[in-house]
Amino acid sequence: MFDLGFAELLIIGIVALIVIGPKDLPMVFRQVGRFVGKARGMAREFSTAMNQAADEAGVKDIQRTIKTATNPVGSAMDGVKDAARDVTSSLSDLDPDSETGKLAAERAENARKIQAATARAQAERKAKEAADALKKAEELEAQAPKES
Repeated sequence: MFDLGFAELLIIGIVALIVIGPKDLPMVFRQVGRFVGKARGMAREFSTAMNQAADEAGVKDIQRTIKTATNPVGSAMDGVKDAARDVTSSLSDLDPDSETGKLAAERAENARKIQAATARAQAERKAKEAADALKKAEELEAQAPKES
């Protein structure tokens, strides 16, 4: 709010010490602290009341509309995501005897085959790496000097 740094507060404290005096300074600081606390409480209460009034008036809907108007690409992407979500949910509701249902089932089966082939290739690669590591360890063990 006021953006006072440590240096400014120190100067204010020194001036207050000189003007008010050391005897009354603690009471003045206590009163200032109470005043600042009350002001913050009132500001928080006002902000909460304004947010509640805005929610009741439907300002969030207007904010969404303004966001859509100011960011058409983002709103278009949101629309595409919603459409894709709707399509995927409607694909699961397809009649399996229709052409679209047959095509969707065929694509799902192909996707499963691709995933299985990828998993198999990965497992084979890991097995080969493990065999190579074992072979390398045996070679290193054979080269190491024998302890008696």
